[in-house]
Amino acid sequence: MTETHADDRPLDVICIGRASVDLYGQQIGSRLEDIASFAKSVGGCPANISVGTARLGLRSALLTRVGAEQMGSFIREQLVREGVSVEGIATDRERLTALVLLSVEAEGVSPMIFMRTDCADMALSEDDIDEAFIRSARSIVVTGTHFSRDNSDAAQRKAIRIARASGGKVVFDIDYRPNLWGLAGHAEGFERYVKSDHVSSRLKTVLPDCDLIVGTEEEIMIASGADDVLGALKTIRSLSSATIVLKRGAMGCIVYDGVISDDLEDGIVGKGFPIEIYNVLGAGDAFMSGLLRGWLGGESLQTAATWANACGAFAVSRLLCAPEYPSFEELQYFLRNGSPHRALRKDEALSHIHWATTRRNDIPALMAFACDHRIQLEDIAARVGADPARIGDFKVLAVKAAARVADGRPGYGMLLDEKHGRDAMFEYARHGFSWLGRPVELPGSRPLRFEFSQDIGSQLVEWPVDHCIKCLSFYHPDDPAELKTEQQQKLRSLFDGARKVGRELLVEIIAGKHGALGDNTIPRALEELYALGIKPDWWKLEPQSSPEAWAKIETVIARHDPWCRGIVLLGLEAPQAELEAAFAATANAPIVKGFAVGRTLFADAAEKWLAGKISDESAIDDMAARFQRLTESWLAVRGRKAA
Repeated sequence: MTETHADDRPLDVICIGRASVDLYGQQIGSRLEDIASFAKSVGGCPANISVGTARLGLRSALLTRVGAEQMGSFIREQLVREGVSVEGIATDRERLTALVLLSVEAEGVSPMIFMRTDCADMALSEDDIDEAFIRSARSIVVTGTHFSRDNSDAAQRKAIRIARASGGKVVFDIDYRPNLWGLAGHAEGFERYVKSDHVSSRLKTVLPDCDLIVGTEEEIMIASGADDVLGALKTIRSLSSATIVLKRGAMGCIVYDGVISDDLEDGIVGKGFPIEIYNVLGAGDAFMSGLLRGWLGGESLQTAATWANACGAFAVSRLLCAPEYPSFEELQYFLRNGSPHRALRKDEALSHIHWATTRRNDIPALMAFACDHRIQLEDIAARVGADPARIGDFKVLAVKAAARVADGRPGYGMLLDEKHGRDAMFEYARHGFSWLGRPVELPGSRPLRFEFSQDIGSQLVEWPVDHCIKCLSFYHPDDPAELKTEQQQKLRSLFDGARKVGRELLVEIIAGKHGALGDNTIPRALEELYALGIKPDWWKLEPQSSPEAWAKIETVIARHDPWCRGIVLLGLEAPQAELEAAFAATANAPIVKGFAVGRTLFADAAEKWLAGKISDESAIDDMAARFQRLTESWLAVRGRKAA
């Protein structure tokens, strides 16, 4: 990421105004009346821009209000994940967070219903505008909708006065929604233009204080009161010396940085990107994000316009708003390489970079207590004559043991299963773990089979969004071709399902049980899977025989997927001392991020507890002590301590 900061202010941009939760219909080509399921995301022009600019490397903040309920918390938490400052977000205990229902009915046709009656963000007032906060930013973005009410109008004008007095830049996104000004009915949320002298007279008074004015043809006409585009541009120029950016949809944009001539095309034109129009909603906010990244980053206006057009292209080719906006790495890759697809969402390379650079959480290290075992614990229960139903209760104890060691610190996780671990998952949710993996393979299957249904996608939809799919495959590169093909196809279908529903994937490869394990075995296996386009977020691998093997594995991963989170070591019921030696062997392999070990930690306690020989607390003590020793060994090898 290139440097964007021209002074020592802590923020580059504060976006002011709407913050809502968008509920997008997932059935494409349907009327809103026929939508059966929705995808939830942050929405509202300023909220979208705050996310878009943060993804592009600007230090952004949102200034708004949200309700004191779950949707308000969702907006706040999601912005934090995106790196957006929430210092300027007030909680309104009297009003609800706004909602918007949307669908993609046809190309360029997206009905929407704004549920914003007395909503939290429209209650923004002058009291919410803190002078020190506004002065902390190089620029502010004010938006048209928040000039529609006296209280929010006054709030934005106060922010403008402070910004100008402190040398900050004022950016005006005209963002005209007629029905939010009371000029169209509830069903006309998609309506883009209704002429109104009242709206024009109010917006015209904003123009003289702006440094950058951005709008579509309809928006510059409403902001100026003129009836044609050229007349609108000239009217705005008569009132303001700001740089004017005219958005023209698929035609890109034109930037006017001086006198407006009689030739509408006489401006600075950024490179355009001909792509399929899938969903136009949110494209303008993506456009603004790219524009600001260039404009505030000191790029030329032509470059800023090109970046804006490219970001808009990403948005119109994907379904949602803010979640679909590109990261800076993704944008630069696209600018360098383009895409063979008019529908950018179908470009696997871009989609992977997007996924990998916008993941929910950073997990630089992972120490996981694996208790997703099914057959092994069922065998222990049978051996000691215990009711198999008690296995679930034992797994709850394992979670408590792991939580005692983790103590809310980052970098700790667990593996738990659906069959015996449902109650354990509920217990897990009560603690501050960083990661949870859940197996989908039928235990012991070779060729690979999924445990509950071969229609894996229908299962994954029901999972919490932060649960990681874990799949074990007994895969050896010297397996018979027919067996390898079957296993590869199963893993590819799982990878596709994981990406479709937005869940992370860990692929566990065990080769040593079905063939020799040499320095080239796992590198060859990974090469074969990467060749199929399978790019899991994590690999889980057995300990290797030499540093050379780890070096070769790391080379393969770096070549095919530099965004891979890394490798975690599996245990295979090895004695603790043997695991510690395996940890030491990875000291010079930074791609190995941690471990996921199970039977070494729980096997002894499970047998004694299921046999009724020890209490709950004794079982927890035993497992916690083993997990503590293992984590200390790992941290010692890596030369660091748990935070």
